[in-house]
Amino acid sequence: MTHSAAEGIKAASEGLRGPLAVELAQPEARGGLSEAAYTLLKFHGTYEQFDRDSATERKQAGQDKDWSFMVRVRMPAGRLTGAQWLALDALADSHADGTLRITSRQGVQFHAIKRGNLRAAIAEIDAALLTTLAACGDVVRNVVTTPAPRADAIHARLREEAHRLSTALLPRSRAHHEIFLGEEAVTAPEQEPLYGPTYLPRKFKIALAHPDDNTPDILANDLGFLWHPEGWIVTIGGGMGMTHNKPATFPRIADAVALIGPDEVLEVAEAVVRLHRDHGDRTDRKHARIKYVMAERGVAWARAALSADLGRELRPAPALPRLSIPDHMGWHDQGDGRFWLGLHVPAGRVAGPLRVALREAIARFAINLVATPGQDLLLADVAPADRAALDAVLAAHGIRPATDYTPVGRHMLACVALPSCGQSLAEGERVRAPVLAQVEAELARYGLLGERISLRLTGCPNGCARPYQGDIGVVGRAPGLYTLFVGGDFAGSRLNFPLADKVPLERIGATLAPAIAAWAAGREPGEGFGDFCARLGVDALRALPVAA
Repeated sequence: MTHSAAEGIKAASEGLRGPLAVELAQPEARGGLSEAAYTLLKFHGTYEQFDRDSATERKQAGQDKDWSFMVRVRMPAGRLTGAQWLALDALADSHADGTLRITSRQGVQFHAIKRGNLRAAIAEIDAALLTTLAACGDVVRNVVTTPAPRADAIHARLREEAHRLSTALLPRSRAHHEIFLGEEAVTAPEQEPLYGPTYLPRKFKIALAHPDDNTPDILANDLGFLWHPEGWIVTIGGGMGMTHNKPATFPRIADAVALIGPDEVLEVAEAVVRLHRDHGDRTDRKHARIKYVMAERGVAWARAALSADLGRELRPAPALPRLSIPDHMGWHDQGDGRFWLGLHVPAGRVAGPLRVALREAIARFAINLVATPGQDLLLADVAPADRAALDAVLAAHGIRPATDYTPVGRHMLACVALPSCGQSLAEGERVRAPVLAQVEAELARYGLLGERISLRLTGCPNGCARPYQGDIGVVGRAPGLYTLFVGGDFAGSRLNFPLADKVPLERIGATLAPAIAAWAAGREPGEGFGDFCARLGVDALRALPVAA
């Protein structure tokens, strides 16, 4: 059986080293990095990209593409001290494009880092006691959980398990430390007892959650641990990516596979990683996620395989409890005498006045920060006496409070897309505002602007903003064209379905209008938009008359 090219690159990499040290030390060559270097750099937390806005003009002028790097910080549970945030903020000016971006997996990304600055940028992140190692690549990536900094036993346990998993599941190779941090090279590559010499077939995402706070969308992850009074419900096989017109690829909600004890998280996680390592498809990267293993082999097979691996019989999982997502924006009592303030950050882009305001707030009030899976920031550990002063600092810099945004605006997700992402088929972050405005206009037209709706926008079908779980998913199809999905739910417990294909950007609101009008007229008490669409079904929705 022929393995993919990436598998060959990993096998020959000598523990994720390959040609990286040599190529990064050279002046930027025309055409960018080699395929091997591009593939291996992902394991170290960075992607080589180019400015797609200028690519055609530069080509016509006989110039190479404008190459740069996206660098992603691994931050389990999204936690940052104030000092760490300030270190990242400084890096945005010294090495990147003057912005930081909160990801949909509680991380921070930098864009437009030039090759000559790449090593220094990653070293500065390490000096802040953070890392980019395994923030990308075919390994366990950033471990996410509910962001709420509540001072209770359940939230403390979620954070502790996220940090424990993140540390234990890092690659053992010292290649990262040699190439980026100046550590002396070893004489022979290290062994990878968990991952093996070719690591995983594809990326692997883990989330932990409480049923009352499914902010991390646990069922979208390869592996999830859902709090239960007896321990944890283990969910396996979620994933958002797909390819247009390729029905063999599809988004999937994870299956509930087992119920485990409270102290079995790490060993079960390692067993599920081995399951993916040994049974994932290494011949076709579009079919390599563990969701396809689960779809083809089923829950009973997975539980039996894990039981055999662990040497004990795993209990079947109970039915999943009802999931919900609270609103973390605005002021909240942490339960320890302090407060957190949730700041909405549209598309996660921290720039301009917000950067200045955060610097002042950290200096004056000794706050810490939490990045959320909703691309927002929580300013944590605020003393009661500082609340009014913190509000005043933000207001002085023109930072809008969360209450100034509509519910659909507060909860909207958008991926970066153009101009940097090489996978993007259409705009994402840069058309967030007009897409939101169209949806808000239709909701306002029917008196529904105060309703909570999850609206998720991506520039391609890979699903980084989890569009296939939302009440409304807007997925890039081609330049200026989108596929519209409806029928998911706000809590992230159900997939949606395609309503209309190749919808022009300016027609998104009008295309959704009949369904929104029908929801206004015929919804049941408390019925969300996605729930209503799921109840009617795609055929009935498509047959609705165009709204007047």
